[in-house]
Amino acid sequence: HCLVYDQDPVTALSLPDEQDSLFVINSFSKYFNMTGWRLGWLVAPQQHVADLEKLAQNYYLAAPTVAQYAALAAFSEDTQALYEDRRRIMGQRRDFLLEHLPELGISVPCRPQGAFYLYCDVSAITDNSFEFCQRLLHGCGVAVTPGLDFGAHQASRYIRIAYSASQERLQEAIDRIATFIA
Repeated sequence: HCLVYDQDPVTALSLPDEQDSLFVINSFSKYFNMTGWRLGWLVAPQQHVADLEKLAQNYYLAAPTVAQYAALAAFSEDTQALYEDRRRIMGQRRDFLLEHLPELGISVPCRPQGAFYLYCDVSAITDNSFEFCQRLLHGCGVAVTPGLDFGAHQASRYIRIAYSASQERLQEAIDRIATFIA
């Protein structure tokens, strides 16, 4: 997808040597702001298309007409300019959190290259991220997601933070967390 920050997006067309084994599955949800519309695409080697069509028609039959027109509009020049501005803003929000979370004892071991989430290590603060998330929610009104929602491996030390909210809301969340854990 195109919601990347520090480099140009990698596309299937930029990998000519991989064309016979490359599958791309994506949706309009995140980058195109169409979460919940359940519309997407699949790019696959020609030899697999017939079998994939049989599978896909059972999952994606009869996408609503309005969703199809909205998807077409997503590729207009004006709309693409809006998405590019949004990508830039998301990058600024990511960078803001990457700067301020470590000051709270929350580390981000892997700098995200895309999307709008940070997977954060809170082991310096707690040994139970699920409980920590509950305490943040009820204690200071900040909602984050425990690592357990994303797998069992070391889940108790991680949380996920979305930076889809405004810069002002993110600053408020940082301030509330700082006060809460002080």
